[in-house]
Amino acid sequence: MNKTLPLGGDPHHVLADSSVADDRTRVLKHGDTFAVFDHLGHLKPGGLGEEGLYHEGTRYLSLLILELDGQPPFFLGSTVRDQNDQLSVALTNPDRTRDGRVEIPLGTLHLAVRTLLWQGVCHWRLRVRNHGPAPVDTTIQLRFRADFADIFEVRGMKRTARGHDLSPEIAPESGRVVLGYVGLDEQKRRTVLRFSPAPAELVADRARFRLSIPPHEEVKVDLAVACQRGDVERAAPPGYEAAQEAAGAVLERFKAESCRVGAADGRFDAWLRRSESDLHMMTSDLPTGPYPYAGVPWFNTPFGRDGIITALQCLWLRPELARGVLAYLAATQAIDVIPAQDAEPGKILHETRNGEMATLGEMPFGRYYGSVDATPLFVLLAGAYYERTADRPFAEAMWPHVEAALAWIDRDGDRDGDGFVEYERRAGDGLIHQGWKDSDDALSHADGTLVTGPIALCEVQAYVYAARRAGAVLARALGKPDRAAALERQGEALRIRFEAAFWQDDLGTYALALDGTKRPCHVRASNAGHCLFGGIAAPDRAARVARGLMSPESFSGWGIRTLAATEVRFNPMAYHNGTVWPHDNALIAYGASRYGLKDLTVEVLAGLFAATTYLDLNRMPELFCGFGREPGEGPVLYPVACAPQAWAASSVFLLLQACLGLGVSGVERQVWFHQPRLPSFVPELRITNLSVAGATVDLLLVRHGDDVGVNVLRRVGDLAVVVAK
Repeated sequence: MNKTLPLGGDPHHVLADSSVADDRTRVLKHGDTFAVFDHLGHLKPGGLGEEGLYHEGTRYLSLLILELDGQPPFFLGSTVRDQNDQLSVALTNPDRTRDGRVEIPLGTLHLAVRTLLWQGVCHWRLRVRNHGPAPVDTTIQLRFRADFADIFEVRGMKRTARGHDLSPEIAPESGRVVLGYVGLDEQKRRTVLRFSPAPAELVADRARFRLSIPPHEEVKVDLAVACQRGDVERAAPPGYEAAQEAAGAVLERFKAESCRVGAADGRFDAWLRRSESDLHMMTSDLPTGPYPYAGVPWFNTPFGRDGIITALQCLWLRPELARGVLAYLAATQAIDVIPAQDAEPGKILHETRNGEMATLGEMPFGRYYGSVDATPLFVLLAGAYYERTADRPFAEAMWPHVEAALAWIDRDGDRDGDGFVEYERRAGDGLIHQGWKDSDDALSHADGTLVTGPIALCEVQAYVYAARRAGAVLARALGKPDRAAALERQGEALRIRFEAAFWQDDLGTYALALDGTKRPCHVRASNAGHCLFGGIAAPDRAARVARGLMSPESFSGWGIRTLAATEVRFNPMAYHNGTVWPHDNALIAYGASRYGLKDLTVEVLAGLFAATTYLDLNRMPELFCGFGREPGEGPVLYPVACAPQAWAASSVFLLLQACLGLGVSGVERQVWFHQPRLPSFVPELRITNLSVAGATVDLLLVRHGDDVGVNVLRRVGDLAVVVAK
């Protein structure tokens, strides 16, 4: 692909000169700071050009390369630790020759690099140990550069103008370099590099250390790279040990306080551990509470839909995440009509950005509301959170926002008054499509013709149905029985209209959408599976939808494709037209479980699990290609997928909930399992520290054929555990 804007200017399209799917990139994140390294721990140009150290939507370091005696070190291995807190890289020296003989053999020096992020600072430590019998004199050089590119520039958008670089500030005696930039938004951004000890040579783009290492001893070099925004330079960051200790303390507290899921099968447990770590890493502490940022590198920011679905997928074990998501989205809920932002009163945020281009309005995503489904999903999450926690004070605080969201559904969401929620963008440079499949070519008719609006998506109607039912639960709990009854009537009326307008009997599924003329999109797509998730589908039709989704045309062997292979626009490498998305599969599996279709849930879990055994770090990416599964081969990676991605990381927890028929009710002080199932590769599953309305329980689940036994290992407080076969 070329580095030019794609036809139509799709702002969520990532431009690429080459693939990075096999480059083994390494990712760290903390708060609004993240870094993408290559497998050597370097930051360098190449691939998508996405490597770098980023803070608040800007790249503060675009180059960091370690050289040993003027050459790249010899690579031994690298990994991000299971806890996602540090990148560990092992390097050594190549053979160093002089006058035709080997002076220092390969493997004499061990270079151990550890990198971590903490509070806007990248801490980098190099330890060089001499394993040889004689002293070694060597030179270490670090080359560095900061381009202060906006994340949208990195993604391929062209700017007609940008700000200016400041003259570097160099203090060799203290080992300090400051690289600066003043943007068109008049914001000053600085990259402050501090080396310890001070290097022998320090200039604007490199630092050189001359090391003399006795046998079996080591030397240490530290670098702290601080990302600073504003006119006032912050105090020097804490050292490596202090940052490591602080990060470790937070991680240990998180582990101690969280509900955890562990499996007897080591491979499946590795997926669970990485998912838990990814979810923790992607979650940022905002003033309103914890919020899972969408994905690295392209979406390291709050997204409404992504945050809600992530919170729903792990609500049963981590309800505090839902509380933080609801609080933030309530605080940012639209109150005015702003066409340039696709904003309308009561509408829930799609995404927010605070980089230079967003601040200047060079794209609408500074605060953007072009999402048709985030608003009903917000109501759905509010109701689900109350049922999970019985947190009445918070429910009361959320109720005005729930009512505002429901009012948007009735008013602006249904502009033509036909009873369905549609979308059509108002912002000229906003998203053409505003469901979760938001690429420009995501919706088509059977002949491949692209759909024009206003567009009513099938899954959005299911979300609205579920939202009205959730709103009714909240209303009744808050002493508003008349409002609850009205919402229930609205939901039932929608269900009847939906079945009449969307069901396609010859396809055995629901239409992907209704276009602007109310013509159904006669297309088999995964969207129909979300109708099971929302509960709007009639039971007999839900079973037919499920069978279609598990047919060879839709199920790749790794998961359910976004578009069936029989469709004109099917392409297993297209973002939304044939790929496999873990969160999509998890929502479908959970929906199937609601209708008692447990075979689907188990098979989907098994397919995605098999995929993780081939994936780097056992990490579930945003998506992968929809090619059919072949014996002895892993899934084909999608070249620009985010990894980690919050809703991909949390998908395994919803998949387990679906298989187990697991429900948690703070209102009823109960944990229940309805027809629990586990796949053959999970003989035992342990759930520890599951907290419900002040009580806590530890559970051991043991598979016996198609049955699952539930054993209570520990129970503190008043809490019932119920198993319904």
